[in-house]
Amino acid sequence: MEKKRLGRGLDTLMGGELADTQAEVALDKIQHNPFQPRKNFDKDDLASLCASVKSHGILQPLVVRPAGDHYQLVAGERRLRAAQEAGLKSVPIRVVDFNDQQAYEATLVENIQRSDLNPIEKALGFKDYLDRFHLNHEQLAQRLGLARSTITNLVNLLELAPEVQDGVRLNQISEAHAKILKGVKNKERQVTLYKQIVAMGLSVKAAEALIREQKDGPSDGPAETNGVHEADETVQKTAHVKGLEDELRQKLATHVEIKVRGKDKGQIVLRFETNDDFERLLEVLRR
Repeated sequence: MEKKRLGRGLDTLMGGELADTQAEVALDKIQHNPFQPRKNFDKDDLASLCASVKSHGILQPLVVRPAGDHYQLVAGERRLRAAQEAGLKSVPIRVVDFNDQQAYEATLVENIQRSDLNPIEKALGFKDYLDRFHLNHEQLAQRLGLARSTITNLVNLLELAPEVQDGVRLNQISEAHAKILKGVKNKERQVTLYKQIVAMGLSVKAAEALIREQKDGPSDGPAETNGVHEADETVQKTAHVKGLEDELRQKLATHVEIKVRGKDKGQIVLRFETNDDFERLLEVLRR
C-alpha cells in the first residue's frame, strides 16, 4: 500500500485520503498503541478526563486499525485510559486502514500537536521512527509538517548525559538549557554544569554566561573593562582580604579567591574539581 504524506495535522491524515468506518466496540477489543512515545500521563489530567467520560461518555471516536479479531489504537490514548478507568464497556471507534508507518506518524502528530509531550519523549519518538523506517530528518520533517531543524535539535538532545536528559524529562531544566549544555562535550562537566544551573535557578542567559566563563577560564593578564585595564588584583589585596581567603579555605576545604574589583566590588571564587566536590560545597553553603 502506498504511503500518503501526513501533512500538518492528524485531521489532514484523516481527511478522506483513506477509507474509514465508524462503529461501537467492546473496550476489551482495543489494544494499546505500541508506537506511543508518551511514557508518563498526568494523573490529575486523566482524573479530570475520566470524570468527563463518566458524565458525557466518549464524544470523539478513538482512531483504531484492524489487528486480527481485535483493534489496535492509533490515536486517543488518553481517552482509552479514561474510558477504562471510568468502567465503560464499549466505546465509539473510527477504523482506518493504516500500515505501521502511517500509524506511527499519526501517533507522533497527535502527541506533538495536541499534547505537551516533553522534549526527551519527542526525541525518542523521532529517533525510533527514523531508525525503524530508515528516513532522514528532512523526510520526517516533511511528513510531519515541521522544520527540519526542529527534528534535528530534538534528536540531538539524546546525546546529552543520561542525568541531564532526566532533568529535561522532569522539567528541571528547559529545552533551551539542554541545547546549550549539549555544546559541552565532556559528559562529567555537562552534569556538573547541569547541577549548578538547577541549584542556582539560572536563566538560559545566565547559564550561557556560566558555561562561557568556565570555558574561557581565568585570564592570565590583568582584567579589562570598557578598554581600561584594572590594577593587578594581588596588589589590591590587603592583609585583611588575604586573611579572609585563608579562613574560607579552611572552612570550605577548597581553593578560595577573593577578587577585588574596586571599592565595595569584587568576587568570591570557589573552585571544585568533581561532582562530589560541587555537591559538598553546596551543602556547606546551604547551612
